[in-house]
Amino acid sequence: MTAPAQAGATSPARRRRRPSPGQVVTVAGLAVLGGLWVYPFVWLVSASLKTSPEIFGRGLNLLPGEPVWENYARAWTEVGFASYFVNTLVITAGTVLLVVVRSALAGYVLGRYDFVGKKLLIGLFLVTFFLPEGYTIIPITQLTDQLGLLNTHTGVILGLGAGGQIASTLLYAGYFRRLPKELEETARLDGAGHFTVFFRVMLPLAWPITATVVILTYLFAWNVYLLPLVFTLSEPDLRTLAVGMTVFVGERGTDWSGMAAAAVISLIPVMAVFVALQRKFVDSLAGAVKQ
Repeated sequence: MTAPAQAGATSPARRRRRPSPGQVVTVAGLAVLGGLWVYPFVWLVSASLKTSPEIFGRGLNLLPGEPVWENYARAWTEVGFASYFVNTLVITAGTVLLVVVRSALAGYVLGRYDFVGKKLLIGLFLVTFFLPEGYTIIPITQLTDQLGLLNTHTGVILGLGAGGQIASTLLYAGYFRRLPKELEETARLDGAGHFTVFFRVMLPLAWPITATVVILTYLFAWNVYLLPLVFTLSEPDLRTLAVGMTVFVGERGTDWSGMAAAAVISLIPVMAVFVALQRKFVDSLAGAVKQ
């Protein structure tokens, strides 16, 4: 009697573990969508290992006849992507640091203090949020040129990070607005000043927003094209990876295999950061929403 009873007890659990037809269809559909999403990147990697005639001659075939690893060597050394990579790292790091500090400071003031014209200022922020980048590139270029920083890393960092950054500022403002005032009062009773309260008490508590701003700003600064292009027209050595792609387009044709290899080099850091921080990014967004 024991064996049949045990079999009878386990059979309902086994039946419950079987996926329903709807679940099977859902998983199959998601698998197809995932394959379609991944396919362009896989094709790009495949194209980076082919010759330019082979890219178009073999159509959608992902397997190269013979891998041409020289495409990566040509992009990294001959074209100059090694220096472009360093330029992009410097500009991205500087932009992320500048955006976090200034957006957090501005958000702290908007979230914790009341002053005349505050609502009007927030309204102007929201209006400028919808302005395309092309509308602001001319005044930013003129201002940077007057400061003597047009063809420098510092100029590009200021151009990218010293703008409105409305989304980051409002994220910080909304978070700081919800923090209890007792935190500031306790710190001031201990003799802390405004900047001490901000950097030692308030900013560490805003880690969910900081993580979100860091990741989004990193992706933006790494992939931005227009402003670095304008700022480095007369200084090719200061180009970023995104701008450096134009090197493969010449008067006599386009080096498609070299461009594909360079694109893979540009995407590797982005993919690495995404894989490493995807869970923290989701957690930071969830924490920001809960607050």
